[in-house]
Amino acid sequence: MDLLTPEFGLFFWTLVAFLTVFFILKKYAWKPILNSLGEREKGIAESIASADKIKQEMGQLKAENEKIMAQAREERTQMLSEARKMSEQIVTKAKEDTKLIADKMITDAMQQIEQQKMAALTEVKNEIGSLAITVAEKILRSKLATTEDQSSYINMLSEEIKMN
Repeated sequence: MDLLTPEFGLFFWTLVAFLTVFFILKKYAWKPILNSLGEREKGIAESIASADKIKQEMGQLKAENEKIMAQAREERTQMLSEARKMSEQIVTKAKEDTKLIADKMITDAMQQIEQQKMAALTEVKNEIGSLAITVAEKILRSKLATTEDQSSYINMLSEEIKMN
């Protein structure tokens, strides 16, 4: 049982040593330790505040980035739509121009055909006229070979003219 109960002398000197160390620490070490703990706590609080501020800024940057991305998508969609419209307009204009050119070519070809037809008809008429004159000349020569035939033909013509 002696081991469990300390003697008074041991208790006294342990108490004196403890109080001495306590007062020395309180006088010389306690304030610097508390100051350094306060500074550390302050630094940690500032770091947390700084981290929160950075987190908020990152959130704002992310929101701005998403907004810019949405605008870029919208602009891209609008540009693609405009490009499609322009391409459709170009294709439509090209088709219209091609149709106009084809119609002009057809009209020109029809005019040329009509001109060639008229020229051919004129040539055929001239040829027929020439043949008719040649045939009439040959018939008249054979019919009016003698002077007697010529006189009778002249008389017949003069009578026809008088009748009209």
